[in-house]
Amino acid sequence: MTATTGGPSLPQERRVVTAIPGPKSQELQARRSAAVAAGVGSVLPVFTTRAGGGVVEDVDGNSLIDFGSGIAVTSVGNSAEAVVRRASAQLAAFTHSCFMVTPYEGYVEVCEKLAELTPGAHAKKSALFNSGAEAVENAVKIARAYTRRQAVVVFDHGYHGRTNLTMALTAKNMPYKHSFGPFAPEVYRVPVAYPYRWLTGPERCAEEASAQAIDMISKQIGAENVAAIVIEPLLGEGGFIEPAKGFLPRIAEFAKANGIVFVADEIQSGFCRTGQWFACEDEGIVPDLITTAKGIAGGLPLSAVTGRAEIMDAAHSGGLGGTYGGNPVACAAALGAIETMRELDLNAKARRIEEVMKPRLLELREKYEVIGDVRGRGAMLAIELVRPGSKEPAPDTTAALAKACHSEGLLVLTTGTYGNVMRFLPPLVIGEELLNEGLDILEGALAGL
Repeated sequence: MTATTGGPSLPQERRVVTAIPGPKSQELQARRSAAVAAGVGSVLPVFTTRAGGGVVEDVDGNSLIDFGSGIAVTSVGNSAEAVVRRASAQLAAFTHSCFMVTPYEGYVEVCEKLAELTPGAHAKKSALFNSGAEAVENAVKIARAYTRRQAVVVFDHGYHGRTNLTMALTAKNMPYKHSFGPFAPEVYRVPVAYPYRWLTGPERCAEEASAQAIDMISKQIGAENVAAIVIEPLLGEGGFIEPAKGFLPRIAEFAKANGIVFVADEIQSGFCRTGQWFACEDEGIVPDLITTAKGIAGGLPLSAVTGRAEIMDAAHSGGLGGTYGGNPVACAAALGAIETMRELDLNAKARRIEEVMKPRLLELREKYEVIGDVRGRGAMLAIELVRPGSKEPAPDTTAALAKACHSEGLLVLTTGTYGNVMRFLPPLVIGEELLNEGLDILEGALAGL
């Protein structure tokens, strides 16, 4: 191994030199078990030393193909040049002052970029935070302050975070909510247009699901009581569900007609991941508020709420913020990430990843009955695994498939309400050679099930 650092210079090759996890990772895992709380899980207990481009290297010298991007975070690649350059310069200047004490230009510049990049030509403002959950929670606070209402509407299979309020917004019990209640009140859940599992078929899904959701909101809650409707334009942890076309516009129109703040949770789907800056652009949705995190800062912790200026200004001075929110180093990294996205045209690269991956995934669906559905856009793709001859979820098979991929040096993630979805989130800078090699490993693993 000649490279001394990670980032784009790291050799772009899969290399399996030990069992995975290897002996050094196993030693570290023993230390971890003694020191780290058991509630903090890991997909694959290999300990990272370097990463860059489309690979992650571990302490044993294995180089894994990365189909996870740290859960859609390192879209620009680990240690991308512009991210490192800008963050390093900021580290040398100052690491913290707290924007609420003495502000700094980087925070303002990130907010200006967000106003420019997010959908809509209206006047926009932003507030910066640390995590996706913080962004969603603050979006709800802002919507409540603006509307003077309390109720929040969310959707089946939705995921919005692990704080108390965002656990209430999240649909899935295990592992996100189990034993952690009671949860925040005034949260109401309605159906989402899940084409693969809609009982009357995908053709009727958008119309029927939106009608059901709107009827439930109107009759059970009262539209006049709803502060916000919060939805992921392409659902993440719930199984990479792409709502049937027409569903989101109907919900957005209902929100607008009833003075409800429409919040697009783009934490996993934003920043070029789906081949557009934001997934809601696919159907021309212009949200009132949009929450972002994950891919925003190339791996550093940063999140944002961006929206209509009059809504964002509804919260009183001092009502938004946090000690570390919009940290100057994270802001510098975000500016570097956005610079990279533009210079490399990562929207086009995400679309190219779909062009390479989706046809092969569809071929695998024809070949292996265990794949019930292939879905997603750009570099946010998934397969749903089922018992052959049915739509019964197959979580055990999904776990076995992931384990087989891991053993061959392909890092993949599972997801879904039923635990039966394998999701693919490669860095947008991954080379096509690695992409195809990863798909070859996936096919071999399917053949060996």
